[in-house]
Amino acid sequence: MLDDSSLRAASISRRRMDHFERCRMARIVIGIGSSHSPTLLMEPDAWLARAGWDDVKVHALHDLDGSRISYEELLAKTPANMQAQIASDVLAARHRQNQASVVEVRERLRAAEPDVVLVIGDDHKEVFQEDNMPALSVYWGETIPYKPQGMMKWKYDPNLKADSWYPQEEREFPVDATNARRLIADLMQRDFDVAHSKFYKPGQGMSHSFGYVYYKLMGDKVFPIIPVSINTYYPPNQITPLRAYRLGQAIREAIQEWPDDLRVAVVATGGLSHFVVDEKFDREFLQLMGRSDPQGHADLPLEKLQSGNSEFRCWSALAGAVEGLKMDLIDYVPCYRSPAGTGCAMAFASWK
Repeated sequence: MLDDSSLRAASISRRRMDHFERCRMARIVIGIGSSHSPTLLMEPDAWLARAGWDDVKVHALHDLDGSRISYEELLAKTPANMQAQIASDVLAARHRQNQASVVEVRERLRAAEPDVVLVIGDDHKEVFQEDNMPALSVYWGETIPYKPQGMMKWKYDPNLKADSWYPQEEREFPVDATNARRLIADLMQRDFDVAHSKFYKPGQGMSHSFGYVYYKLMGDKVFPIIPVSINTYYPPNQITPLRAYRLGQAIREAIQEWPDDLRVAVVATGGLSHFVVDEKFDREFLQLMGRSDPQGHADLPLEKLQSGNSEFRCWSALAGAVEGLKMDLIDYVPCYRSPAGTGCAMAFASWK
């Protein structure tokens, strides 16, 4: 029979072993939210060129109530003082803010020393088309191809192309295939119906949601990722903000049950308001991101989450994944680019 001292020693040993086992479990060491707009890879003169073509002729514009509107209609109802928002010195200052924020996000990601980066992004018909548009998909190949296509292919005046634009050479980037496959099974067990891809069709490459992370947020220090794609843009199966939040919660729960000693970063890219900048809506949303509030995400007005604003859903998923962690807002930069108030608002934040 063990005496009291032996029992106490055994209890301490068990507690130490329990602590050791907990430390060996996978855990989220940082959450990051970042815009991924091409604006972040352009000089301000190119912002204006993009507005003159894409905002006038290509992009689906919605006013601040969420109603579909033409560029001409939007211009007619925008105050004349909007012109001050696109003065050259204002654009230059906001460009500097953006670049400083990108550097800060990159440094925070590196300082976290993750073993794997789980990236939540959306697709702009770079991979998925109308013949197959899943609401949720996870890629689990050993590598994922990068090709300069879609949003990553320069289509404006060559003289406006910045050196910081996406590389135009094809490349393969690393994926944590083992844990990506594990995540698929874990999400299925939590009642999420997950589409999956182990490879892409010939000629296809990753979405710019992931290309941005590899190129701008990692740079020369590349970590393997788990690419999680949600359909934010395209009806009729856009994920709802609450469902996105629940997805984030399920991702966190799954990671915390992985038996490996893994440091995991969770990164969401996209947003904020575009292609009409809505500072009030953005700032209210960032306040929501700072608290654990699933009902707040459920209450987001769907009529305002169309076109570029749809990418708020990626941040909603992040909110579920980092629930309980503290948010640090790095910066919010409303990047107007036309007298009609079109543009893209940038946001950068981390959670620990």
